[in-house]
Amino acid sequence: MKIKTRVKSYDEVMAIKPPKHQKPKKTNIFWQTLTKVISQPALIASHFTHSEVGMEKLGKNEPALILMNHSGFTDFEIAYSMLYPRKFNTVAAYETFMGLEWLMKAIGCFPTRKYISDLQLIRDIKHCLTKNKSSVLMYPEAVYTLDGTCVTLPSTLAKFVKMLEVPLCLLKTNGVYLHVPAYGYVVNRDVPIHAELRYVLSPEEIKEMSVEEIQEVLDREFAYDEFRWQKENNIVVDEPFRADGLHTILYKCPHCQKEGKMQSNGIHLTCTACGKTWELTEHGYLKATEGETYFDHVPDWYKWERECVKREILDGKYGFDVPCEIMMIVDTKALYKVGSGRLSHNKEDGFHLTGCDGKIDYRQSSKSMYTCEATPYWYQIDDVIGMGNHEALYFAFPTEQKEVVGKVKLAVEEIYKILQEEKKAKQLEKAAKSDE
Repeated sequence: MKIKTRVKSYDEVMAIKPPKHQKPKKTNIFWQTLTKVISQPALIASHFTHSEVGMEKLGKNEPALILMNHSGFTDFEIAYSMLYPRKFNTVAAYETFMGLEWLMKAIGCFPTRKYISDLQLIRDIKHCLTKNKSSVLMYPEAVYTLDGTCVTLPSTLAKFVKMLEVPLCLLKTNGVYLHVPAYGYVVNRDVPIHAELRYVLSPEEIKEMSVEEIQEVLDREFAYDEFRWQKENNIVVDEPFRADGLHTILYKCPHCQKEGKMQSNGIHLTCTACGKTWELTEHGYLKATEGETYFDHVPDWYKWERECVKREILDGKYGFDVPCEIMMIVDTKALYKVGSGRLSHNKEDGFHLTGCDGKIDYRQSSKSMYTCEATPYWYQIDDVIGMGNHEALYFAFPTEQKEVVGKVKLAVEEIYKILQEEKKAKQLEKAAKSDE
């Protein structure tokens, strides 16, 4: 999927009046039907199958919160096919509205700015449930999974579920990630896709449960591993380009420990520093062409990189400062190319984006981000790191050291965890002193 872009100066972009907020529209059966029909060719081509578990518990017109794991654009087609003809509104990322605002709203979507505290979003969701009498579909992971496992969920999700007091359902897919992996370059693989729509919790059960208990349910229900699913179900992915782009997430060589020297081409992943080469097999295993494999499971390699980043942070060695091209979103008309600049990131200062001859000087604290937008080949443009606030969203495309895109998401998540642990430790220390 591509996104509409325009070239404007920073001053021109900041002079644009922000769009007025509009409440989510009631879903229209015509647009629902049309969307389902348009989605069918892609689903048929992917040998799509589906099932339901416990959905007889949900009334025909009873609004529910429907959470869905996020692996690719096919998620959208699956949702509009499986949920039909149930009325539902969809929470969608702000950038998906670029040049398509009227259509997105017609099919029941309403925008949110990812990773930003947004009380208006909560009001919009409640409006859908109580006024529109429609269910709400959300992707709590917010971005596509990079390694085929669950992306970090917001810590407030369980509180949110409890607050809404409506049934909780889960629409969970397998195969979407393998069909078009987020690390790849938008070339479909021939992989069968399956989706299951499950009734998870009733309002009565939610009311009786603690936030911690609901969080345990969410963590359990959202757990998935696409590469393990491939192996367990003997799914063959034999395309000759199946490893293309894998270096964007497996950016560090476990043999020589160098970063940013990995390259992927065809079915192979190679470190250009030491020459070590792996093959991504037809069944989703990694296999060294010579010597020790180290990691035969992609998520295990990615997890090891996370542990390496955490050690760097704790040792005070993590950080980067790279040149980048900058794009911005301030309305739903287009993604604006405003110029070049630099992006830095570390534990103490968080993100610092400068550019456009000093006109951009944007900072985002590490305390405010539990994860971030860091996506390879974002909307078929380039590898991106995103951030922002209610005034503007900034998208930095590094022109050097592109491995930071694969690394920064892990760093943001680990820094947030460390800061939370430090905060708890201080609170305990303060409480202990007050008891003395």
